Amino acid sequence: MHILLIHQAFASLDEAGGTRHYELSQDLIARGHRVTVIASQVSYLTARSKQKTRKWIIKEEPIPGLTILRVRTYSAIHRSFLHRLIGFFTFMFSSFLAAIQLHDVEVVWGTTPPIFQAWTAWLVAWLKRAVFLLEVRDLWPAFAVAVGVLKSNLLITLSERLERFLYRHASRVIVNSPGFIEHVQARGARKVDLVINGADPEMFNPAGGGRAWRDSHALGTGFVAMYAGAHGMSNDLQVVVEAAALLQDDTEIMVVLVGDGKEKPSLQARAEQLNLQNIRFIPSIPKQEMAQALAACDAAIAILKPIEMYKTTYPNKVFDYMAAGRPVILAIDGVIRQVVETAGAGIYVPPGSAAAMASAIRILKSDPDLCQKMGAAGRYAVETQYHRAFQAEQLSAILGEYRKSND
Repeated sequence: MHILLIHQAFASLDEAGGTRHYELSQDLIARGHRVTVIASQVSYLTARSKQKTRKWIIKEEPIPGLTILRVRTYSAIHRSFLHRLIGFFTFMFSSFLAAIQLHDVEVVWGTTPPIFQAWTAWLVAWLKRAVFLLEVRDLWPAFAVAVGVLKSNLLITLSERLERFLYRHASRVIVNSPGFIEHVQARGARKVDLVINGADPEMFNPAGGGRAWRDSHALGTGFVAMYAGAHGMSNDLQVVVEAAALLQDDTEIMVVLVGDGKEKPSLQARAEQLNLQNIRFIPSIPKQEMAQALAACDAAIAILKPIEMYKTTYPNKVFDYMAAGRPVILAIDGVIRQVVETAGAGIYVPPGSAAAMASAIRILKSDPDLCQKMGAAGRYAVETQYHRAFQAEQLSAILGEYRKSND
């Protein structure tokens, strides 16, 4: 079966960002499918182009069965929300022009956010009489409204209408968190499947590569608490900076933030204002280097703003942390808290509380056995419940229903 994935922020293993779709594509190909991806040439995390070229489309074939078409889009996406919208709309049109040239597409896989690319996926599926598979990774526009990014009543109304249209017209709606099911069903989704986030434990080695990575980034030999991921408004990383300020009395603790995003300059400015010597900012790294980075830390931080809507999320980084065998300091309430606490894989702290985060870091630093126990429990949970291969098997089974119906 030929599957077309339209995903502006698609990242390969040699890029920074979430690689869920690359990993799922690998497994789908191993199960006999062929996957074509249309993505942006501009990294959503760093706002930098992958290659300096004026070509409208860059074609990549990293493995047999996988073709990636990277189309030109507006690049100044971190300047403001308006600039980000311009980036979304340019990808809508450029991805459509690339998609209509493809042949023998049987399934068009749309993913949101951003929701606009999902409209392109629906249109391409309709024109090609293909199955339209809609994957919901975040509840957009609800999250954008909740965090205060989307304020225009007109844009909110139009976005909500588009959301309902897509849910109603999708052959299947796939959600990656159980917290999303009620939301999408209430807005018209007819058939909903839960294909949860997870990780591939084979990509991580809890005991390997950490010392060299520490040395290369001058992190010393003390206790390292690391956040790895986007530095955006939703990530609430000011709390992590303030927690580092509360930990300055312990010279054996280092707080490390790996990644990029719109909020990074203000975070660095705040750390400089506080004259923090116990915090390091490291640029985004490719996913294939993430195993070494996580092996270099003693505990890993997952955090979102204290917003009610965020209780529905299954952040992918939490499963990476668990697969890497590191205890999770979790400043996110809701369904992901249930995952971490049921597995015994970390410590929950109230979102928005720098004092609680600092306290959790101190607890783990003082108890290496607890760190080891929680890390091992998290990795076991990924191996037995949240393995990426399980998700690929679910997705392949869903696709198989349409293969059978078309025979």
